Amino acid sequence: MDSDKLEEKNNNLAENFNPYPEEKSVSDEKLIVKALPERDLEKGYKSVGDRKQKTKQENFLNIIKLVAPGTIIREAVDDIIKSRNGALIVLDSAGLGKIIEGGFRVNCRLTSQRLVELSKMDGAIIISKDMSKILSANTLLVPDSDIPTEETGTRHKAAERTSKQLGTLVIAISERRRIATLYHGDTRYPLRGTQELLRRAVESLQILEKQSEIFNDMMLKFNVLEFTKLVTLNDVCLLIQRAEIIIKIASIIKRHVIELGKESSILKIRLRELMKDVEREEFSVISDFSKLKLKKTKSLLSILSLEELLEIDNIILTLGYSDKESIIYSKGYRILNRLGLPEKEIKLLMNDFQNLNNLLEAPAENLTNVLKDKKKAKSIQERLANLKEQVILGKKI
Repeated sequence: MDSDKLEEKNNNLAENFNPYPEEKSVSDEKLIVKALPERDLEKGYKSVGDRKQKTKQENFLNIIKLVAPGTIIREAVDDIIKSRNGALIVLDSAGLGKIIEGGFRVNCRLTSQRLVELSKMDGAIIISKDMSKILSANTLLVPDSDIPTEETGTRHKAAERTSKQLGTLVIAISERRRIATLYHGDTRYPLRGTQELLRRAVESLQILEKQSEIFNDMMLKFNVLEFTKLVTLNDVCLLIQRAEIIIKIASIIKRHVIELGKESSILKIRLRELMKDVEREEFSVISDFSKLKLKKTKSLLSILSLEELLEIDNIILTLGYSDKESIIYSKGYRILNRLGLPEKEIKLLMNDFQNLNNLLEAPAENLTNVLKDKKKAKSIQERLANLKEQVILGKKI
């Protein structure tokens, strides 16, 4: 597949990629790798803002687990929506007592049925931090009115301000619109129904399956190029580009898995099958062709958005190259690992021969001098020849 066709396909994918179009981008601080000086790449640059955003996202995903299908809270939320009631559910937090008024103490074990019954009253329901007890009900939330909010309804304004003020989890259920909205700190997130989540997950999985098929085909062709000494930097970048697109799609499906809770078992199995070899192959290719250390290149790739990944020049820079070199040489770690050689022997061969091409062209006596074992040297040459034959025949190695 030439680069123009690949770019067209990737652009089509980008238009339909995000299953959460109304949400903000994962990163508030975009990094355009193309704009980075090469010396920054050599230092293994990593955005502080990106690290903070990643931590924030991981924390929020842990919050989503608390309200995933199969949990008591989610069961109660679904039942409240079905009964056409509204509700305000607040997770207890330090300082909460200062902004609530009225209500009455409940102090009983948390069950979905009790939450549904208590939701028939207008006030907020307070549950314990460990989500094991209902502490109080029918309380009035009085957060700081100076805290900005984009909500219009009284219930949702109180929910957003309380969440921002205390950094706690608040769930607001709209009686009129029959939807639930989750607030945590500055994050606002509409809870979706199980059927909608499953539909989105299946759509994302279908995209992943197609991308995985393309990646496997590219890998077979790449193996041929590597053994015939025709690999170009563009070939390497296209392969890494496809792997990173797959990883980003998989991250969205992993989010679906978290949101679906107990309903995601089959989804998890299929995702594991599709991702089984992708990251391993990408690591091997990066190890063979990057001028930087593996961790540095992976770090730089991870902070590229999907749109930035579609620019081959960005990937070239993450590998430590400054321009599109026509022919480059594999170090050979990936191929030698396929032979099942010990790490010590692989390092000996690579230190002496520098790259795979030199190793493939080397006479048997050169291998013997390195390994100090004539029989083993002959065996490696024979196995490399067999591996090359399999690759030329289009077999997966």
